[in-house]
Amino acid sequence: MNTALRPGKADSETDSKDSSFTNEKEWQHSMKLWIVRHGEPDGRIDRLTEKGKREAELTALRMEKNSPDYIYVSPLTRARDTAAPTLKALGREEVVKDWLREFSWPVVRDDGTQGRQPWDNKPAQWTAHPENFTEDAWTTTSLALSGDLASKYREVTEAFDELLAQHGYVREGRIYRAVRPNTDTIALFCHFGLTCVLLSHLLNLPVMPLWHGLVAPPASVTTIATEEREEGIAYFRMSPLGDVSHLTEKGEPASFHARFCEVYSDFTQRHD
Repeated sequence: MNTALRPGKADSETDSKDSSFTNEKEWQHSMKLWIVRHGEPDGRIDRLTEKGKREAELTALRMEKNSPDYIYVSPLTRARDTAAPTLKALGREEVVKDWLREFSWPVVRDDGTQGRQPWDNKPAQWTAHPENFTEDAWTTTSLALSGDLASKYREVTEAFDELLAQHGYVREGRIYRAVRPNTDTIALFCHFGLTCVLLSHLLNLPVMPLWHGLVAPPASVTTIATEEREEGIAYFRMSPLGDVSHLTEKGEPASFHARFCEVYSDFTQRHD
């Protein structure tokens, strides 16, 4: 038995869900994905900082009020520790999916240096390649080839599509066949780089500009919901990206960990 499954909900239970968060209220009649980034990490080890632990507890309050039907978790400790308070509050067992781990594959940058991650490149480098702005061509750049990113991307997105198929939505080309339309909510506790891979696949966009142009702060929730304008054919819409209202409403500011320095001369902010 898949212990991620939440017992069937009566209509009265569904109606009683808390609607204080915009995304939960807007998409009541869609199948929803909540992509939850792990809390603020300790950069030295795969753990949460004290702030990250507070963020995990506040995320649990949000999830407890708007209980997802299924919860899947990355195998990395920082994601598991973020999910743990939610699982405890809801009385669920952990269901780990290996493909939800961070999309971390060392690459060789244009200047010949070893890059830590494919999503950690400087603007002057990745923007110099027009291929990075095309849905499939980004996989042909020297940077992508150095880390075999095409096959890694395919492994993740194929596993993602298998999960969506289990939940009633089967990919055909660039759309999804709604073979079992539903209003289930699926929470994925994972990572920013991996989130951009999932968004690029769902929305049919090149991943490189997403990696470098979006911000989803630690412990944020990104919502993607189905839209079925033609019977049996579904597409996904995203709204919002990286919501942290469950943190800020409780006095916990969003972490700057998701970003780099806004002005280079400000060395109090994150630099390379």
